[in-house]
Amino acid sequence: MFCKRILFVIPTLDRSGAEKQLVLLASNLPREEFNVEVAVLTRGGELEDELLKSGIRYHLIGKRFKIDPFAYWRLKEVMCRFQPDIVHTWLFAGNSYGRRAAISCGVKFIIAGERCVDLWKSGYQFCIDRYLERQTNFIVTNSEGVKEFYVRNGLSADKFIVIPNAVVPLCENVNPYSREDFLTLIGVSDSLPFGDYIPVNNPKYNFEIETYSPVSNEIVSRRQPYIIGIVARLWAQKRITDALWIFESLRFLDLHFHAVVIGDGPERDMLLRYRDEWGLADCVHFLGHRNDAIRMIPTFDLLLNLSAYEGQSNAILEAMMFGIPVIATDISGNNELVIDGETGILIPDSGNDFRKLRRDFVKAVLSLLENEKLRMQMGEAAKKRVIEHFSLEKMIEKHVQLYRSLFE
Repeated sequence: MFCKRILFVIPTLDRSGAEKQLVLLASNLPREEFNVEVAVLTRGGELEDELLKSGIRYHLIGKRFKIDPFAYWRLKEVMCRFQPDIVHTWLFAGNSYGRRAAISCGVKFIIAGERCVDLWKSGYQFCIDRYLERQTNFIVTNSEGVKEFYVRNGLSADKFIVIPNAVVPLCENVNPYSREDFLTLIGVSDSLPFGDYIPVNNPKYNFEIETYSPVSNEIVSRRQPYIIGIVARLWAQKRITDALWIFESLRFLDLHFHAVVIGDGPERDMLLRYRDEWGLADCVHFLGHRNDAIRMIPTFDLLLNLSAYEGQSNAILEAMMFGIPVIATDISGNNELVIDGETGILIPDSGNDFRKLRRDFVKAVLSLLENEKLRMQMGEAAKKRVIEHFSLEKMIEKHVQLYRSLFE
């Protein structure tokens, strides 16, 4: 068996979903069969050290502009020196530059990677995808939803291979924060900021959630507030503005909670302004990008995901691995992870009816927070599902089978 050379091409090594999966894959392919190197187009990032610790060589191409011929030539030089048997590209820039360079260099096998339902793409970008597909052997994606999206936009269904993300190794050997330490970290005490929360007799339920009925007749009392988490990039796709409306409604209902938003992005300033204007600064905390996010997730009582579109959310998988129930929009990607009523709750995406979407999320949050037994059951079922279906071993095995099939 000869050692096959694989060059991965990706825009950055930031600590994001696709980048995490690439590093896991590159670091765990069997070394006796695969010689792996990575070409990083634009910049390195926090995952550089993990590649280096695994003995994986990477090349920083230094792409500076959207259309950068110098970067393209440097990428071709890397390919000519390494002479890969397989070029496996990731994300739009990686797919575009990487495949074009591989074709020019005469690379025998080319695999592209599509990781998300990319609604931001315009006609010319889909034209590039369709043009390069002609000389692409396979397109690897992480969910059926992404495959369906690209098939609707003119790519061949026969080219797609669905290989789910791996999350189990990301959550092993994590030293999670205690709830007390986490509350201290975000600058609050464990004392309850509001009065007693009595769901069965609370007249405020008439506020926008007329159909809500509590699951228990017992007074809900905790020594600590609930912690509701969101892990997401702060841009329109993630609907964090709608999440603020949900938190405002929960605050109006005297629920004891702290909402934690982990992530950064172009909407950060706007969201902070809304939070402060709506009087939520003492219970909604924007933590920005955090390298220790994986230690924070186990402190959550719930994880929310309001995305309008997804590929396969690493945040959902990580929460499930820690036994945290997820309330998410019922969209492609999310509904391949969360089993409604078993491992979490899926909320129908109401299109432009944002009021209904928000009300449904409020009802779902209240129904789970008021029923600790149900939360625990869903959390255990979620963890079991992740272990059975999203292990590193399964992800590596499927990629190895794909790579081997090219040489048969």
